[in-house]
Amino acid sequence: DKIGTCPFHDDDKPSLVVTPTKNLWHCFGCQIGGGPIDWVMKKNAVSFRHAVELLRDGDISSLAASGAPLKRATVRTLAAPVTREADNEALLAQVIGYYCETLKQSPEALAYLKSRGLDHPELLDTFKLGFANRTLGLRLPEKNRVAGAELRTRLQAIGIYRESGHERYNGSLVVPIIDEAGRIVEVYGRKVNDNLRAGTAKHLYLPEECRSAGRGVWNVAALQASTEIILCEALIDAMTFWCAGYRNVTASYGTEGFTDDHLAAFKQHGTERVLIAYDRDEAGERAAEKVAEKLMAAGIECWRIQFP
Repeated sequence: DKIGTCPFHDDDKPSLVVTPTKNLWHCFGCQIGGGPIDWVMKKNAVSFRHAVELLRDGDISSLAASGAPLKRATVRTLAAPVTREADNEALLAQVIGYYCETLKQSPEALAYLKSRGLDHPELLDTFKLGFANRTLGLRLPEKNRVAGAELRTRLQAIGIYRESGHERYNGSLVVPIIDEAGRIVEVYGRKVNDNLRAGTAKHLYLPEECRSAGRGVWNVAALQASTEIILCEALIDAMTFWCAGYRNVTASYGTEGFTDDHLAAFKQHGTERVLIAYDRDEAGERAAEKVAEKLMAAGIECWRIQFP
């Protein structure tokens, strides 16, 4: 053990004990202690999540505490993943890029993907999957500063922030819909936990007013590469097909989510046959019939995949 004076109170006799073998510290004078995260929380006056991000990023120049501990953090010390200079299209891409990196470091999100059979090594990078875990706000300038207020207003304008000031996709797996030009035209979110408060939506999309170019088609590369397409009811279903080796797959946005964008894309890319892989429940059967009517009217052959 190592013994020294405690920086968190007026300590004229050494009362701080650090135990390197256990990665713990304790002060017998002010009766506080813990591990590295607790130290950073106390030293920097930040939340648990903020302290974790500081340690993860290695942005703390020194863990040594000097002078009186802060009562409240006044300056963000985490690098911002977004820039004020970016236009809205680039700003959304920066956020999605941040969510991508967050997913790769989030055990709970990776565990969710594995539980759904979505642990293909190429899935994350191919479709720019991400995870929103409330750390984006920790990296923005404070909202009482000009830069912080401006960025939050713009993030609300593109649909990432709600009017309440919270991230729309908190706790969600994030799936961007990217068009042929590489622009993000829609963002789907699926909560990774099911123990949600009553009324909390499991499935999220951008507000309609934030989508200026339609909703697009997920995995448009499939339409470019194949004239036979598997059409799923949901994006998670489509990714399941993709991970199983069926790359000629796309999805609508729920039973009522087959859009004009889908039909136009099928026509543009010369789709000849669509295998409708909607759920076998009543809603799925009804929706499959409606989609088949639209597709056959456009001269596209349809088949129904009948799951057990």
